[in-house]
Amino acid sequence: MEGHSSGVGRVFLLIFCVAGIWSAYITQGVLQETVSTKRFGPDGKRFEHLSFLNLAQNVVCLIWSFMMIKLWSRGRSGGAPCWSYWSAGITNTIGPAMGIEALKYISYPAQVLAKSSKMIPVMLMGALVYGIKYTFPEYVCTFLVAGGVSAFALLKTSSKTISKLAHPNAPLGYGLCFLNLAFDGFTNATQDSITARYPKTSAWDIMLGMNLWGTIYNLIYMFGWPHGSGFEAVQFCKQHPEAAWDIFVYCLCGAVGQNFIFLTISRFGSLANTTITTTRKFVSIVVSSLLSGNPLSGKQWGSVFVVFSGLSYQIYLKWRKLQRRQKKKPMS
Repeated sequence: MEGHSSGVGRVFLLIFCVAGIWSAYITQGVLQETVSTKRFGPDGKRFEHLSFLNLAQNVVCLIWSFMMIKLWSRGRSGGAPCWSYWSAGITNTIGPAMGIEALKYISYPAQVLAKSSKMIPVMLMGALVYGIKYTFPEYVCTFLVAGGVSAFALLKTSSKTISKLAHPNAPLGYGLCFLNLAFDGFTNATQDSITARYPKTSAWDIMLGMNLWGTIYNLIYMFGWPHGSGFEAVQFCKQHPEAAWDIFVYCLCGAVGQNFIFLTISRFGSLANTTITTTRKFVSIVVSSLLSGNPLSGKQWGSVFVVFSGLSYQIYLKWRKLQRRQKKKPMS
């Protein structure tokens, strides 16, 4: 009975994690698109200073991670020092800023799809720089994702969607997304290096260190000179409280979402987290199309399914590899 009840408990915990990740990040995606495309107030002005979203997100996540460390990690030491995150903090500041800036030029579904092709630069770097050999099924996954994203990019976007963008420019938008992926790759590699050098580093330590440096860099970038864009962003929020509220909820969703991601990884592993976040991206595209009036053509939906077929196949390959490893482990 104990084993049965614990099994049921794990199922409910997994459902709780799925609901938490989906609700937090789908809501954040809707708000991100709203802030970047909506015209606020009677004057109908757009919020042009999208980099401010990164600073606000850094500040909220910094406060949140500090609170979590104080609440749950009392008396624990041996984690990585805060200074060790300075280089990853640079790429983690520039990368997301490019991803958000891309929303001026391409639609939210297009951005989600482009950022889903993260495996492509990872495989290219692995093969060209480190000489890693990949299997044929792994190349099939990459081909499906790359082909789907390329087809989506080449297909004509509806005039209704284009009218919502501040400065429609598809090549620039996709270029910013792929630069975002490249910087993310460096950030992830640096974080792995830090945790390898300091094994006692917790997820909250990483969150605190990354957001501390992100806050410092963004403050300098946005408020480091008299006419910095941060002053204009704050003034816009004062004149349009609705935009300020959307930005606050956007940041809160990001902090809550990170909590559920850490919980999922600690209890169910990174594969479960990858599966949940991948399916969440697909649901985000559907929700965006329904709520924000960004209609996709039949061919574009076909491209979406091709991309997520590749991602689903990748998850299956990871699951199969994990099963093989568990079978090889000696029985204790």
